[in-house]
Amino acid sequence: MIILVITFLGGVLTILSPCILPVLPFVFARAGRPFMKSTLPMLAGMALAFAGVATLAAVGGGWAVQANQYGRYTAIALLAVFGITLVSPEISERLMRPVVSLGNRLLQKADGRGAVSSIGGSLLLGVATGLLWAPCAGPILGLVLTGAALQGASVNTTLLLLSYSAGAATSLAVALLVGGKILALMKKSFGAGERVRQIIGVTVLAGVAAIALGLDTGFLARLSYTSTAGLEQSILNHVEAQGKSIAASNSVSGPMVAVVEKRSTKSDLPVEGLFPSLDGAVQWLNSPPLTTEQLKGKVVLVDFWTYSCINCIHTVPYVRAWAEKYKDQGLVVVGVHAPEYAFEKNIENVKKAVKDFQIGYPVAIDNDFKIWRAFENSYWPAHYFIDAKGQIRYHHFGEGDYEQSEKVIQDLLAEAAGLQASNG
Repeated sequence: MIILVITFLGGVLTILSPCILPVLPFVFARAGRPFMKSTLPMLAGMALAFAGVATLAAVGGGWAVQANQYGRYTAIALLAVFGITLVSPEISERLMRPVVSLGNRLLQKADGRGAVSSIGGSLLLGVATGLLWAPCAGPILGLVLTGAALQGASVNTTLLLLSYSAGAATSLAVALLVGGKILALMKKSFGAGERVRQIIGVTVLAGVAAIALGLDTGFLARLSYTSTAGLEQSILNHVEAQGKSIAASNSVSGPMVAVVEKRSTKSDLPVEGLFPSLDGAVQWLNSPPLTTEQLKGKVVLVDFWTYSCINCIHTVPYVRAWAEKYKDQGLVVVGVHAPEYAFEKNIENVKKAVKDFQIGYPVAIDNDFKIWRAFENSYWPAHYFIDAKGQIRYHHFGEGDYEQSEKVIQDLLAEAAGLQASNG
């Protein structure tokens, strides 16, 4: 029971995260409408769709990835139509005629304005929004998502995802109630109801375009924001202190997205373990498959990331700079792309991200989490620094401490040069 409460709280905190921004236009387009007939069905559809898609991602397989991709395309098309209905009732009426003639009443004119009004229509809009929603995975959601990926789909996983999305829906419902009152006041004070509706329609269309073109992630990556991860982590720590570990409840070792460093740094760089296997990637980009044996004698930085993780995106320029700066001195950077969401398993999407981020170093696509398991990793992003002898000497989870990480690279390269000199 405690795990459900905590995931619910994690969902409530989602409204403070920047990753909610791309779907806000879709949600607030329903502001000011009856709660039971419009807001509640829409939020319920959003919660159910997100939980369903996230569970589907745990199933794996190409069909699951394709189903998610087609679902997103359908959602984008539906929300684009919805945006048009808000901007232009005349265009909306023409668009709706074929639908009405087929007897589909989910999308129909309401109040003479061509907006979706029925409970079924609101539910459908919520489902479409849920298909496009990719929340920033903080410690709580990261725990659930990685647990699902490692353990597979289950009733327990689905319940946790439903609890999280219900928390997000609750905070959005409160925001919608407040937003509805503000919207009603604006209409009453300025008599600009039609203009306000059109502005909302334009924001909906802008949101659809941003998501369709993949611009939303890049925009969010440029934002400076206060993460809720610290608060989420304190909640988890409090529960663990009472002997009720989240990992025990979910039968996983406690995976989460990292935002700050979780372990202390030691200047003497102790041996933390041997270089685990890099076998198991479904495909390699920018390089033939690499093995630990091939990399012996090199200093290696293994970077676990995923292309829509905002924290991961923030670290990419630093990792890319290190790869370029120290490649002639013996540093090899290996990116391991481990997906959070089903759409991140699409190899073409990963290829596009690698190109967009100008990543030239080798990237292993770890859709089956085999390399992730070998490292016993639990974080996005995670950096493992390996010396020329094939030993892990340092790690860093999350953003920050870039100077320290670069110093580790320099120390390990100097150590490797010393080994070569002594062996020469």
